[in-house]
Amino acid sequence: MLEIGKRVPDLAGTTGDGTALALADLRGRWVVVYFYPKDNTPGCSTEAGDFRDLHAKFRRRNAEVIGVSRDSVKSHQSFAGKLELPFALLSDPAETWCRAFDVIHEKVLYGKRHLGVVRSTFLIAPDGTLAQAWRNVKVAGHAQAVLDAIPSR
Repeated sequence: MLEIGKRVPDLAGTTGDGTALALADLRGRWVVVYFYPKDNTPGCSTEAGDFRDLHAKFRRRNAEVIGVSRDSVKSHQSFAGKLELPFALLSDPAETWCRAFDVIHEKVLYGKRHLGVVRSTFLIAPDGTLAQAWRNVKVAGHAQAVLDAIPSR
């Protein structure tokens, strides 16, 4: 599991618009990586919308926002377009990012157990180390709490 103050692995992947994204390319900026269970579900849509609505404020604090789920590139493209998201959604069907950040855990849905993404957010400092982690996130007010954790310039 990643620990606060430790370097985050140099992960890479494909975004909803089909471009490559690598954490190493974002050094020098704050990076918010938020993991969510599934595109086009109520909680995930609300969370994405909250990050969208605060996006200009994140940018003013030299921060990039990246949403990650196991959904396909095509699904991300549709979801991002529908919500007019100004930030990247990364497709992680192989669960490389999910496992690196330890967000795949057993969940219970309608009495059935399955492995799923636990809603979590990670703040990576400009030097590539983990600055803060939020696990088992409740959506209401979360995007603002993440923004508040990033120092103003």
